[in-house]
Amino acid sequence: MSIVVTGATGHLGRLVVEGLLDAGVAPSDVVAGGRATERLADLAGRGVRVVTLDYDRPETITEAFAGAQKVLFVSGSEPGRRVEQHRAVVDAAVAAGVGHVVYTSAPHADTTSLVLAPDHKATEELLAASGLPVTVLRNNWYTENYVAPVQQAAATGEIVASVGDGRVASATRADFAAGAVAVLTGEGHEGRTYELSGDVAWDFDDLAAAATELLGRPVTYRRVSADEHLAVLTGAGLDEGTAGFVVALDQGIAAGALADATDHLRTLIGRPTTPLVDALRAALA
Repeated sequence: MSIVVTGATGHLGRLVVEGLLDAGVAPSDVVAGGRATERLADLAGRGVRVVTLDYDRPETITEAFAGAQKVLFVSGSEPGRRVEQHRAVVDAAVAAGVGHVVYTSAPHADTTSLVLAPDHKATEELLAASGLPVTVLRNNWYTENYVAPVQQAAATGEIVASVGDGRVASATRADFAAGAVAVLTGEGHEGRTYELSGDVAWDFDDLAAAATELLGRPVTYRRVSADEHLAVLTGAGLDEGTAGFVVALDQGIAAGALADATDHLRTLIGRPTTPLVDALRAALA
């Protein structure tokens, strides 16, 4: 049984490869694909087949998928370019006759207003039209996304955001990777869509409280409007496009796009997801 993991040079993909090995999948049955294959040399040393897999070079996808029984299709990292990149992945999977495709999507991708969602919605539609057996893993936010704000709060004593009272049902990359491993090594997941999240949806007062505990100094959450937030970010040196994107993400959180805490992930991995403060403590160590 050959399992191909795309994006294996990224944080999530690599954790999935390591999780497959830990779960007892033979290294010779695991294919780790990515653009910078030199980052995967240690996995090759463990017997994993390492291949070049570049979403912008369809021929590399075709070569990587040859003989694949299962594929973990990790979404690309370039919003706005992903649909065409993903189309190449789906076409290669169809041509190779892949037995099961597992795709990492966004929460409620088909209905949410989250700025990142349209690419995922379009990819889910491509997969649905492909005729392939598919499982969709709609991953909520990574808790690790909030390491930088906590680090900044060590100096400023505050976390600035325009999320209002919005909540985030985040989990760690390791939690989401464990969910993917469970699907890839389990049975009966074809045709399913899982809304994967942490067990608890926390708000930014909770984030400030976690930062206070971890930093040993008071940290507060400063609520700002979208316009104020944009001014803060551009004043800190971000270009307007990037700052606007960050603010749009915060507006999605304010609207509840990441607030849905389900039991899907904890059921797949057979344990609770990692609590916010524990996840941040590990990431800051």
